[in-house]
Amino acid sequence: MASKDVRITESLRIKIGEAKNLPFSQNGLKSTFCSLNLDREEIYRTAAVEKSVNPFYGEEFFGEIPRQFRYLSCYVYEKPDKVIGKVSIRRRELGKYHNKEHWFPITSLGASTEVQGKVHLELKFEECLNGHPDNTVSHRLVVRVVECSDLPVTNGACNPYAVVTLTYGKVKNREEVKRTNLRKKTICPQFDEAFFFDLENKCQNHDRNLYTIEDVFSGELRVSLWHKESRVAREVLGGMFPGVFLGEVKIPLRDVGNSDTQNSWYFLRPQFQLKQSGTELGSLRLKICYSTEHVFASHHYDDLRNLLLQSSDVEPISSSAAYILARVSDNLQDAAQPLVNIFLHHGKLVHIIQSLAAYEIEKTSDPNTLFRGNTLLTKMVDALMKLVGLPYLAYLIKPTIDQICMDHVSCEIDPARLPEGENVNTNMEALGSYVQQIFEAITGSGLMCPKPMCEVFTTLKQAACRHFPDKTSVRYQVVSGFVFLRFFAPAILGPRFFDIPSDTQDAGISRTLTLISKTIQGLGNLVSSKSWSCGLKEDYMVPLFDLFSDERHTDALRTYLDVISTSVQNEQETWGSQDMPVLLKDGILIKRAQGRKRFGMKNFKQRYFCLTNKSLSYFKCKGALQLCEIPLCNILAVEKLEERSFKMKYMFQIIQPTRALYVQASNCIDEKEWLDVLTKVSLSNQDRLRLYHPAAFINGHWLCCEGVDQHSEGCTPVSGSVPITNLPLDIDSDRQMEKIHALFLAHMDKLEAMQDACGALEVYAGGKFSVPVEIEDSKSCFEMLNEIFRCVVGLEQAHLQYRKNVQREHKQGSFESPIGDDSILSAGGVTKL
Repeated sequence: MASKDVRITESLRIKIGEAKNLPFSQNGLKSTFCSLNLDREEIYRTAAVEKSVNPFYGEEFFGEIPRQFRYLSCYVYEKPDKVIGKVSIRRRELGKYHNKEHWFPITSLGASTEVQGKVHLELKFEECLNGHPDNTVSHRLVVRVVECSDLPVTNGACNPYAVVTLTYGKVKNREEVKRTNLRKKTICPQFDEAFFFDLENKCQNHDRNLYTIEDVFSGELRVSLWHKESRVAREVLGGMFPGVFLGEVKIPLRDVGNSDTQNSWYFLRPQFQLKQSGTELGSLRLKICYSTEHVFASHHYDDLRNLLLQSSDVEPISSSAAYILARVSDNLQDAAQPLVNIFLHHGKLVHIIQSLAAYEIEKTSDPNTLFRGNTLLTKMVDALMKLVGLPYLAYLIKPTIDQICMDHVSCEIDPARLPEGENVNTNMEALGSYVQQIFEAITGSGLMCPKPMCEVFTTLKQAACRHFPDKTSVRYQVVSGFVFLRFFAPAILGPRFFDIPSDTQDAGISRTLTLISKTIQGLGNLVSSKSWSCGLKEDYMVPLFDLFSDERHTDALRTYLDVISTSVQNEQETWGSQDMPVLLKDGILIKRAQGRKRFGMKNFKQRYFCLTNKSLSYFKCKGALQLCEIPLCNILAVEKLEERSFKMKYMFQIIQPTRALYVQASNCIDEKEWLDVLTKVSLSNQDRLRLYHPAAFINGHWLCCEGVDQHSEGCTPVSGSVPITNLPLDIDSDRQMEKIHALFLAHMDKLEAMQDACGALEVYAGGKFSVPVEIEDSKSCFEMLNEIFRCVVGLEQAHLQYRKNVQREHKQGSFESPIGDDSILSAGGVTKL
């Protein structure tokens, strides 16, 4: 299998926990925050924690990594922008800390140690006549600086040039320095400049100022990259070159050889290793999960996929492939998430939920405990709600959360925590109004609940009612336990964990959300008991609960639960068809003026963008008047823009009927998220383009195809040109199968233990033989394990062959594998680093 036929996807989940023993500032304690970087590119920033040497950040980043990187770094800053230090981990070393919390020492840093990028060089020794009467031969070193890639931006710009230095001689006392021309405003400069260094050999008179070729080969070539900035001047190799150091390459001449041309890419490296000072900078607690997935063509997964999709028909279901996956996984969520995607994608989610529900109900005698534990069923429903319900959730609770952040009103009702001068009754009134807003939003949204959630809730309710026909409240309990306990309440408590952007770091706001979350969580008891405050630990919450325990609130809640657990919905009443727009994504982007005015300047400006289920809009800043609105139906394609168009990274284009809007994201993660969500909301547009121009129209022609007609048809097929139909979500089934294969492969020892247990039960049937795991039906379980082994081993053979092919195709010094760093991509199957 060729490497080009395999899709490589990488994802990172990192929890930034807390720091301890941070150094005191000269002016006392200041607020601190952390930033997460790929090399020198910031992709995430925590909120600031006020004045503490032991700050707790408690934030988590999760996202796909769309580009190569060498180091994952977490910088600790003192507000506003003073760097205290950093934790930096090589990419290949991330596996040491996979899925474990670890304390890392914070190290200091200097400008000359912070580098990224690579340089392309051609090197060759040539022989030439030196002009002496005896026709002796001299040597000449030819150094061609071809180009660079991914140089860092310094102070908002990158104007690079290269300095080429040759040092040789017995004690390296001979040195020649040359430099390239300056390239402006680019992080990928094309130099294509050659330099010649004449290396004279000893003549017959043995001139002591000349050197043997052995002396030359003991020398060193150094190529350093600099950013020209007039305000900064640094002494470089005895001469004054204005600029900021970007990185360098040191190549021993003995590695060049004296025959063929050496044509290679090199990683840029720091100028020197910074010596650690005696000052302790403290430490930072991180939990890192980094994974690389190599996704094969779909037919490789068919056998294992079919085995999983048949799980709902296996008797007992504990012998099914899906159930076995959950049993061997260390974390149920790891198994539940890809399973939900697979079953939902193939239209069999309701069937597997129905089988799992019947299995759990048969083992439950008390209806009050039904679906309350952490099982495969409950984790799959949790995963489903987060997969399809986040826009619905944001539509319901974000307006109230935004109001709480804006009002900043105290809602503390615990007398023991009440600040001096505040009144419990006043705070209770404010808190009750917020709860009422959310309550009305939820109970009035039954017809907007996503259809997959309604179908699952209907299945659970019907299964529970069949098994407990005399327990009238069970029809509400099974649904409210999921939608309130596992969906609304956690989202109110931690909006950022449910992709609801909000500024809730203030302690007072967090406390208000905690009290509202407690109240919403208790709504489930309102439909199943006479007193929902029964067994309540916090007495101060009872008066608040009493406000919502009347018949009006109870009826509204029961009506809502009945609606969302009825699979027949009004198709016109969905969250996407409401007059009130639902926020899907927002943030700061840099846009190029669209040139509506004939003589207007097409410059770049920073704008606040807001994407809803109806349109894409932008504003001068958040809260300002709207400057432009683009209906989703007018987005004909969303594609990356070639960097050469404006010599800017992370640019993409939003193509409309009459023009394209060119936009720049802040980093690679932000770019990918905008591209993904914009593509999804515009994928089914009737007038979606088939072709587009991957570069901009500048100076009267398209840079990509040299066409001169600005309104001509594109020259490149758009991504995802065939829209996905009849599917609730754009799910990558093959990637989900690769995740499942990786889980089975990582737990082969547990699968073997289960197989041994099944064999023992068959041999010692009826005897008192203990087995390490509980097996309900040893025969069917044994047969299923055999099938799982066959599929997993077959897939792993494909991965092994792929690794061999990659190793055979691998070329050290290529653009993909530069010389000078050990952070090379693994070529395995699914690699959990």
